Amino acid sequence: MKIIWMGHGSFRIEIADQVLLIDPWVNGNPMMQGQDVEAAIGGATQILVTHGHFDHTQDIVEVSERTGAPVTAMYELAQYLFSQGAKEGHAFNKGGTLTFGEVQVNMVPASHSSSVVVDDRPVYMGAEIGYIIRGEGKTIYFSGDTTVMADMGWIAEYYKPEIGILSAGGYYTMDMELAAFAAKTYFDFKTVIPCHYRTFPALEQSAEKLAAGLPGVDVIEPEVLQAIDL
Repeated sequence: MKIIWMGHGSFRIEIADQVLLIDPWVNGNPMMQGQDVEAAIGGATQILVTHGHFDHTQDIVEVSERTGAPVTAMYELAQYLFSQGAKEGHAFNKGGTLTFGEVQVNMVPASHSSSVVVDDRPVYMGAEIGYIIRGEGKTIYFSGDTTVMADMGWIAEYYKPEIGILSAGGYYTMDMELAAFAAKTYFDFKTVIPCHYRTFPALEQSAEKLAAGLPGVDVIEPEVLQAIDL
């Protein structure tokens, strides 16, 4: 398995027979300036979206058109993206399970907000969510944009993820200390990868506090387009 950060909350996950793009933001993403966009999105088999905010949906239609990859998201958001030209994947909801080849994807709750701007006004796009991704005998919890929430308890107990990709930049989501609290309170991660940080000055710039709060856990600070092999 290869987990590849595209900066901010965007990831490419190469797992089993699938290449999953999650919230790919390639135009205007400060972390992707000067990077090889084709290397980031090429060969994608599925696009998963967590919520409607611009830094997670701005490029979904373009990336879907360029790669031919279908888009899957919360029902309302998916229908909106399909109407804008994204290739139709699944418009499903929390508790839903999808199978893509040798990979299983489950939609789980997050605690944030979700909207897109239509005619200069924010329009609600269904609930914000995260994903459980299972393949190659491994389970990933992709938190999406969220703060700590009690739902993490049942997510951990039921799915038992050993890999956590956690929003941890603060201001809009959990910060590093809160993410560490969430991880040690609810989960038994072997590996934690922070995201949604370093992009803007308002966000956390280092994962030192996350690592300090999780002794015994392999906290990996990702670098843009550098694969993490797990």
